[in-house]
Amino acid sequence: MKKNYKDMTVGEGLIAALEQAVDYEKGKKVIGITSRKMSVAPLPDYKAPKIKEIRKRLGISQSTFAYVIGVSKKTIEAWECGRNKPQGPAQRILMFLEEDNKFIEKYKLMGV
Repeated sequence: MKKNYKDMTVGEGLIAALEQAVDYEKGKKVIGITSRKMSVAPLPDYKAPKIKEIRKRLGISQSTFAYVIGVSKKTIEAWECGRNKPQGPAQRILMFLEEDNKFIEKYKLMGV
């Protein structure tokens, strides 16, 4: 019969926990642990015309757009003329701005 964690010494508890971790890693069912498979949407690849289109649709200047995304105005200029491309978090923010016209207001990214 297995001991309950509250009836174990600290050392016994650590050993039991590590054994459970090993079992879990091997794919065995571990009581009290549930898991589910998730997938993350790939980052979109935004090109200069699309970035400019998103900004224009929002009706904001390059400076304001830069402030909303958290980059410099020079970065927005470079994206919109194709010298550079957004990476990582900026791609995800552009995706949200493209898909949700109310994103800026909803998350209070810009004051009125």
